[in-house]
Amino acid sequence: MKIVIGSDHGGFNLKEALKHYFDSKEIAYDDLGTHDESSVDYPDYGAKVGYAVLDGDYDFGIVICGTGIGISIAANKVKGIRAALVYDENTARLAKAHNHANIIALGGRTTPVDQAIKIVEAFMNEHQEARHQKRIDKIKELEG
Repeated sequence: MKIVIGSDHGGFNLKEALKHYFDSKEIAYDDLGTHDESSVDYPDYGAKVGYAVLDGDYDFGIVICGTGIGISIAANKVKGIRAALVYDENTARLAKAHNHANIIALGGRTTPVDQAIKIVEAFMNEHQEARHQKRIDKIKELEG
């Protein structure tokens, strides 16, 4: 399992907490930034993580901004990305199983660390359900 993670300044603290969790569980990850709380633009980090996921070196990506909304919108502009803004374990599982999400988005200012860890674990342990492939194919058609 290898994860790629990125955030803007609003998601920096949650990103750092998740990295600590990954280290404690020996989960491989790459951090694409930001590397401090200085103001940055979330589209830059949504795109970086999106393109990294498409390169195929990662099982999935995590993007974080203040609410998770803006960075999920930005990541979804990368053709082939299905970023889901998730807020609990159930939405994380469903994003993977039904929507074949390859990135999850979290809100750094809206998601407590313990909840974020549960969300990531639920997403990691879920599998894509083949019965939804027809819908995923329709999403791909929309991308052109």
